[in-house]
Amino acid sequence: MKETIKVPSLPNEKLSSERNLEQVESQLMELFSVSEDGTQTEIEARITAIAQSFLHTKNVSTDIELDSIVEKFTDSKIPVEPSDVGDYIDYLTESVVAHSIHTSSPRYIGHMTSALPHFVLPLGKLIAAMNQNVVKVETSKAFSPCERQALAMMHRLIYKFSDDFYHQHIQESESTLGAIATGGTLANITAMWCARNASLGSKDDFTGVENEGLPAALNFYGYKEAVIIGSTLMHYSFEKAAGMMGIGDRNLIKIPVDRNHRIDLLALRRTVAECRARNQLIIAIVGIAGCTDSGAVDPLLEMAEIAQNANVHFHVDAAWGGPVLFSKQHQHKLAGIEKADSVTIDGHKQMYLPMGIGMVFFRNPQMANVIEKTARYTVRKGSIDLGKRTLEGSRPGNSLFLQAALNIIGHQGYEFLIDSGIQKTQYMANLICLRPEFELLVEPEINILLYRYIPEPWRQKVAKGELTEADQQSINQFNELLQNAQRQAGHTFVSRTTLDTTCYGKGKSIVALRAVLANPLTTESDIDAVLDDQIATAAKLPVLTGYDQLARSVANDD
Repeated sequence: MKETIKVPSLPNEKLSSERNLEQVESQLMELFSVSEDGTQTEIEARITAIAQSFLHTKNVSTDIELDSIVEKFTDSKIPVEPSDVGDYIDYLTESVVAHSIHTSSPRYIGHMTSALPHFVLPLGKLIAAMNQNVVKVETSKAFSPCERQALAMMHRLIYKFSDDFYHQHIQESESTLGAIATGGTLANITAMWCARNASLGSKDDFTGVENEGLPAALNFYGYKEAVIIGSTLMHYSFEKAAGMMGIGDRNLIKIPVDRNHRIDLLALRRTVAECRARNQLIIAIVGIAGCTDSGAVDPLLEMAEIAQNANVHFHVDAAWGGPVLFSKQHQHKLAGIEKADSVTIDGHKQMYLPMGIGMVFFRNPQMANVIEKTARYTVRKGSIDLGKRTLEGSRPGNSLFLQAALNIIGHQGYEFLIDSGIQKTQYMANLICLRPEFELLVEPEINILLYRYIPEPWRQKVAKGELTEADQQSINQFNELLQNAQRQAGHTFVSRTTLDTTCYGKGKSIVALRAVLANPLTTESDIDAVLDDQIATAAKLPVLTGYDQLARSVANDD
């Protein structure tokens, strides 16, 4: 008997497909529509409860190994059908939230991220709901002038120009007092982009570097190559800027620092003279107001004078230390910042704002015109569109966080936060000097502290200043072990870095524990707890002398 081939019933298959599409459509409409049955309210309540629970946790993290977390995220297949929001929240709570870092914990004092003011959470919900795109005024009708106002308020903090100046430029389409980027890195890159274009602009028949390219621009102006000059502690974002602008890391010239991590002015003057003698264009001299490693502030006033005498753009990377300007007691440490051609400040650091609010400010309101880009469908010439003079295009309205914080926290509120952080840093520094288990490595200038743990076998040598190179290596290794163990336990946290210049001089690599005292919730008892935790953790770790290390190395080779 001949085999019969069964053909699927097309009408039934079509009906099944239509039902499936109807179900998908129904689920999607629920996702995009404002519900009347209270479903969204229930989801919001769950997320709020999860967030509150997360924020109230005092431990820094769980002690789960990172490899175990990675295993949870190895599936690369996109789910075929829409899924239930509640089910996803369950998954999110278990797999992501449960093992995330509690950056708001008062005992998390290792990085430049801390607690946020409570108004940020509901404001974030509003910003997400409104979904404004501040690249152009057509998608941010009120947000664009609001952002301009917030930037003008910060510009005034830095430069302190007259009322007439701000009245003229705050909402003027041809003026740019500042720009928002999604971080300090892009803010620094934007500043270098402006500096390069201003140095190699249009002249006679030459239409400028932005149009004709860097090689043609250098050739036209008679330069051999272009450089950026700053200290060895310049943020790595300037390496990115050098790469993106085509000058290369080799032409990012790094000047040595003194034992307090401030740029060597004599070496800077010599380098500027050498660059000019070699026919190199100096795109910018970069000063640091709160370096990432130690919080040190360069001698900005003297650097501004050097830059002015050389007719060079002076940029200050104040991503961390800029808000010190709010403090009457400490603002003198940033003297000279008002002479900078451009300044970077990071909102997620000491402005206590969420991630994604880097800022760059320009002394000259027309400075950013050299990077202007327009398009016929948007960011048109003459409009107040903010995307004309920013590195990024589409961008969320996160500047509303800045505007809200400046109004709600106010000048005196920020002054208290800055003064409090510096006071806590001094408390911790004094405590470290009183405890034989620790050694202060750099005298803090603002609110970042560098120190290390000294295992018992080396404490007498430290007191007498008799440490050998082998001793230093042993102490370095122990501090690496200590910081890793403290982080893995998850009760408290400080970060670590490696220093080339300390109280032991230059050229000696010293592993340092790094504390950042900026969280308003951190108390002196929390600082005590962090140090006590380190002492308790250190007691459980092996102490290897130089001889022990050599023996272990030989054993491993065998």
